[in-house]
Amino acid sequence: STFSGSKEWIGSVEVALVLDYFCNVPGKILHVKPGHGGLEDVFEKIRAHFVTTGCPVMMGGDLDASSKGVFGTCKTSSGKYFLILDPHFVKTSAAELDLAMLVNAGWAKWVNLKDFSNSSFYNLCLPQVEI
Repeated sequence: STFSGSKEWIGSVEVALVLDYFCNVPGKILHVKPGHGGLEDVFEKIRAHFVTTGCPVMMGGDLDASSKGVFGTCKTSSGKYFLILDPHFVKTSAAELDLAMLVNAGWAKWVNLKDFSNSSFYNLCLPQVEI
């Protein structure tokens, strides 16, 4: 089977290939192994990516197979968080986008790194845009 024209699931690696091919924007892949440390080990790299590029990060895993758009980081006394936007949201009407609805329905939320699966690996695609 071929990638072009398929309707198969794609992950962070394929997102990097598409960004590079169609937009001339290379993607840096961070692979996070399952187990202790996990996303905590790459949190500062993700945070630095947002500071230097402001560009969203695509995140996917194996056991945690739900694609995620990472749009921010936050570090507090209660933990480290990613701002997650679910890329599966589809606006179905011409009505103005209601941000409260997005949050209340779970389409946009801050997720503590401890709430991600420790048994899953994760791949994160960091688009290498030039500012």
